[in-house]
Amino acid sequence: MASILDSVDQRTQLVGENRLEILMFSLHGRQLFAINVFKVQEVVRLPKLTLIPQRHPHMCGVITLRGKTIPVIDLAQAIGMRPLVQNENSTVIVTEYNRSIQAFLIGSVERIVNLNWESIQPPPTTAGRQHYLTAITRVEEAIVEIIDVEKVLAEIVPMNTTISAEKLNNPLLAKARGREVLIIDDSTVALNQLTDALGQLGITVHKATDGLKGLQQLQRWADQGEVLTEKLLMVFTDAEMPEMDGYRLTTEIRNDPRLRDLYVVMHTSLSGSFNAAMVEKVGCDNFLSKFQPDRLADVIHERLLVDES
Repeated sequence: MASILDSVDQRTQLVGENRLEILMFSLHGRQLFAINVFKVQEVVRLPKLTLIPQRHPHMCGVITLRGKTIPVIDLAQAIGMRPLVQNENSTVIVTEYNRSIQAFLIGSVERIVNLNWESIQPPPTTAGRQHYLTAITRVEEAIVEIIDVEKVLAEIVPMNTTISAEKLNNPLLAKARGREVLIIDDSTVALNQLTDALGQLGITVHKATDGLKGLQQLQRWADQGEVLTEKLLMVFTDAEMPEMDGYRLTTEIRNDPRLRDLYVVMHTSLSGSFNAAMVEKVGCDNFLSKFQPDRLADVIHERLLVDES
């Protein structure tokens, strides 16, 4: 089963082409769900599970895999469905998000498909598990629900958004107070985390929920005669978003004479080693892994140093 990811290195060629590959799977019944292949390390049968005291209700326990102790989360239960039944055929997807490794218990793996981000749409604004979706798409007429894993994880292990006093006391950061930034991300969790942290620096936040909306907002400001490099201290963009991903967005920004000098930060839960090369490829100015409030302060500091030079 792990061979499903054997060609993952080749998938880096999708970056900047507004394409992605998703791993589709089921939880209960025929409904298909998915996550981005770049977040997946491997897919395996559920190893021996060890229960831990006072664990979160959505955690099944921990497993030992390749010398690492990894928490296992019942993904069905985490998004509001009934818990999955564990047996000898149970499957887990081992993933890396925000520099942490975790496994998700699922029903069964389907396959990997290659899609254009333009075919990925925001989820409908309804109740129920839609609350845990970041997007939906269609594959061979079947609706596929793409799970907002960041929200699932944030509910189990809340992220700290507090910038340390040491960072806040940096005198250069005082010059950020009153400045504006644009955050572009389809995850409400990520938007809220960044907004909370930037608020501690006195920075005004504008938001857009996908790359296309972000680009259109920048273009509207430019059409209104705004000098974007004076209006915005920087732009934060997620990598994975419906309609237009962060890599394509950055390329579009660099190709527009009115926008090209904006300071763009890639803010993503994808692995830092992967993004270091991809950020350079598409022309971002900086990279920030989710979610590191002190590193965010460093990024603001580095941007202000550019103004000082």
